Amino acid sequence: QVQLVESGGGSVQAGGSLRLSCAASGSTYSSYCMGWFRQAPGNERAGVALIDRDGSTSYADSVKGRFTISQDNAKNTVYLQMNSLKPEDTAMYYCAAADAYCFAPTLLKRAYNYWGQGTQVTVSS
Repeated sequence: QVQLVESGGGSVQAGGSLRLSCAASGSTYSSYCMGWFRQAPGNERAGVALIDRDGSTSYADSVKGRFTISQDNAKNTVYLQMNSLKPEDTAMYYCAAADAYCFAPTLLKRAYNYWGQGTQVTVSS
């Protein structure tokens, strides 16, 4: 089992940047596929980015070139660097872990069996 705690959300103006962090504890962190998902009010939870066990990454088309996912195995932490933020990026952002096949590079929500509580990101125009 793994526990996930997100941090780093907040309010920012369009064009600004935020870095989200996801601290993992409770199990062998490097054996998981890690993902970031987001959910805006009235919308389904959707994949944003993932980093697989081998370090390969994948992004939703809407964030390619603006967001970067990375990990620090020594700190058991995954990051999501978000640049050039847009109002449509406003959502609750969730960190997730998959302890089995995660279907990378596809961001498949049902593949992830551990979830954090989320951190709110609000981008104003």
